[in-house]
Amino acid sequence: MRLFRHELRYELLLYSRSRELAFFTFLLPMILFLLLGFAYGDEEIQGVKGSDYLLTGTLGYGVVATAFAGLAIVLVIRREEGILKRLRSTPLPAPTYLVAVLVTTMVAFLIQAVCIVVVGMAAVGASFPSHLVSFVLALILGAASFAALGVGLTGLIRQAEGASAVVNAIYFPMLFISGAFFERDTFPAFLQAVASVLPLTYFIELVFGVVYEGDQIWDRVGDVAVLAAWGLAGALFAARRFRWAPSEG
Repeated sequence: MRLFRHELRYELLLYSRSRELAFFTFLLPMILFLLLGFAYGDEEIQGVKGSDYLLTGTLGYGVVATAFAGLAIVLVIRREEGILKRLRSTPLPAPTYLVAVLVTTMVAFLIQAVCIVVVGMAAVGASFPSHLVSFVLALILGAASFAALGVGLTGLIRQAEGASAVVNAIYFPMLFISGAFFERDTFPAFLQAVASVLPLTYFIELVFGVVYEGDQIWDRVGDVAVLAAWGLAGALFAARRFRWAPSEG
């Protein structure tokens, strides 16, 4: 436990000192939310105020950008620079290191979510989430599932130079197809079929149901089950394919 606390403090310090991470984690989602909120916040989307719909979409963007894309890129860079390999030769157990990194990522996302909600309420009139406990649990489940998928994705990326390209090619289309900023009903049938299997679709629906439809998290068994299944699949894939040493050649 002492080693875990030490590593967690170190990871949190690294995160807080990175201007790039601070911008992409905290400022960019809020800027995007405000731009869309000022443009569409007063319209009705899917039966609710546009600002409320965009709030759930921005949280979806945040969980993918932070827990999936950001984590995968950081781990690939550390692996290819030999940092992970050197860590294996220290007294720090490998699971302790990975858990500290995952917890840091989840803490960053939860802080980001608070900032998005506060800014949305203050600037574009978004509503305060109902069922606060279920809301927090939904965020934690989403962050854990996408973090597991992010760790698993590192097993498919061989070079640090290609990490951003691979990750962006996956998560940007997923954002739009899953309905983070646009209603899925307006998409062609084949895109709606793709959306029906994407984890982000179920995260957005879970958060939307908890925040604006008055559901508790246990009322959304299907959404929870799909998110948990994707997270488990990511964890199992990571267990088989995650590497500590840099790629050869």
